Amino acid sequence: MSSYDVIIIGAGPGGYVSAIRCAQLGLKTAIVEGRDTLGGTCLNVGCIPSKAMLHATEMLHEAEHNFAEMGLKGKTPSVDWKQMLTYKENVVGQNTGGIEFLMKKNKIDWIKGWGSIPAAGKVKVGDDTHDAKHIIVASGSEPASLPGVEVDEKTVVTSTGALELGKIPKSMVVIGAGVIGLELGSVYARLGTDVTVVEFLDTITPGMDKDIVRALKRALEKQGLKFVLGAAVQGTTIKNNKATVTYKLRKDDSEHSLQVDTVLVATGRKPFTKGLGLEDLGVAISDRGQIKTDDHYRTNIAGIYAIGDAIDGPMLAHKAEDEGMAVAEGIAGQHPHVNYGVIPGVIYTHPEVGTVGQSEDVLKKEGRKIKVGKFSFMGNARAKANFMGDGFVKIIADAETDRILGAHIIGPMAGDLIHEICVAMEFGAAAEDLARTCHAHPTYSEAVREAALACGNGAIHA
Repeated sequence: MSSYDVIIIGAGPGGYVSAIRCAQLGLKTAIVEGRDTLGGTCLNVGCIPSKAMLHATEMLHEAEHNFAEMGLKGKTPSVDWKQMLTYKENVVGQNTGGIEFLMKKNKIDWIKGWGSIPAAGKVKVGDDTHDAKHIIVASGSEPASLPGVEVDEKTVVTSTGALELGKIPKSMVVIGAGVIGLELGSVYARLGTDVTVVEFLDTITPGMDKDIVRALKRALEKQGLKFVLGAAVQGTTIKNNKATVTYKLRKDDSEHSLQVDTVLVATGRKPFTKGLGLEDLGVAISDRGQIKTDDHYRTNIAGIYAIGDAIDGPMLAHKAEDEGMAVAEGIAGQHPHVNYGVIPGVIYTHPEVGTVGQSEDVLKKEGRKIKVGKFSFMGNARAKANFMGDGFVKIIADAETDRILGAHIIGPMAGDLIHEICVAMEFGAAAEDLARTCHAHPTYSEAVREAALACGNGAIHA
């Protein structure tokens, strides 16, 4: 039996980042992970492999649609599906291997196996029980199930199965118009799959700024994705390797069906806490299966903490990382703080979407007096040169103080551009602060400055 200052259960982004910060702060640390590789869902079967597939298919799109206009002529590349999957696995391997190196570099013990907590201060893995002054649960999440839809990861798949299909399907239904469904739907649409997205609500990406929603739906429809909104999926059946998806339209209760090669279930995720023994310990769990914690990530049981997808809040890798660092610093006696009002969200479709802070709709409902600055990428020289003129930057500021309250970007490199505004918001900046900051030309980031200028006397290039 080994004894540690901290044992972390789960080696996803929240867990491994927390482990590194604990070790940096002088705490004897171990991490428990049952997978053969570190990195959790994100690095193994989520964020990283999906981004590899998105990048590969975006390159295919460029070759098919834009190369000739740039004078790059020749045969359009054909798709070697097996090699594309190999490329994806190589990217995953490089990243998971890098995490294992960081564990060794920081002298963190990797206890291989699935962990449980038989008592406060104890972590059991296999037949061994280890002592820990502090235990951090970073067990992540798993795909949410849907009544009447049985996943086999062959014909009816989650995001995990969608990243390793044996062949490119001719047709696909995506159940759910959230981030995962739209990203993976985009991948297969670019590969030639006939993709239909079926969504229960009357909008895609619920909760997002309405201007962004309209622009994103329009862009995805131009790429071939079809949408059936306001539709309640009743179930799926499989016959002769084909899946039939039945659904009812909520507006009139009419029944419909679609027969396709593959069904992707992308209806969200839920906390993964089974097997940890939390209920027996008396750890408080919410009705949604989330571990209840206080502002310092402490559960109601002394010495047990929880972070990331296992607790309340957006299920984002970077949110888990911030919480992982914060809980480590708190254990070490520091006074960390996570600003949940400045956590960006990104959709890696083409065009990309990046958001932070409040949407215009929410602020108006709250009765806030605001001003909105908007700038189209059609006025950005770099974007036009790179066939990326679709989209815009939208900045929302307080009408009286000019303080930035939110920003929403759809267009090239939106997931990177949004961070300029995140930093500005973290420092309580006004839109004028961005507007008066010199931006290099020609860059996509000039569109951010122009949107900030539009919050004042007006953009220059609009």
